[in-house]
Amino acid sequence: MDAQGKPLLWIGSSLDDLREFPEDVKRVMGFALRRAQDGCKHINAKPLKGFGGAGVLEIVENDDGNTYRGVYTVKFAGVVYVLHAFQKKSTKGICTPKREIDLVKDRLKRAEEHYADWCKERGGSRE
Repeated sequence: MDAQGKPLLWIGSSLDDLREFPEDVKRVMGFALRRAQDGCKHINAKPLKGFGGAGVLEIVENDDGNTYRGVYTVKFAGVVYVLHAFQKKSTKGICTPKREIDLVKDRLKRAEEHYADWCKERGGSRE
């Protein structure tokens, strides 16, 4: 891997949504994504339930009584896709709301499609 690490690609509105987070939260999320680009895992990155393993990860960060989440995937060789960034609004439990899970599933499909095209452009290599 080169000094730049894996490319970081944003699906949907995830970049714009992350930009709306408080500065301290953006720093934590940015550091976690940088670790993923380097092939490592941030200490607070956890597999997102319902996605069968550690291919889809979530970072949860609290700030001023609010909870923010960033979801990304490392399941594709050579690239990190940021799938979603949102503020958790529910005050009940720690579960991710169904509408957010559905959005992540949709964006994961979009990432899979993009990855297939990206690999073709690079000469068919998925390494």
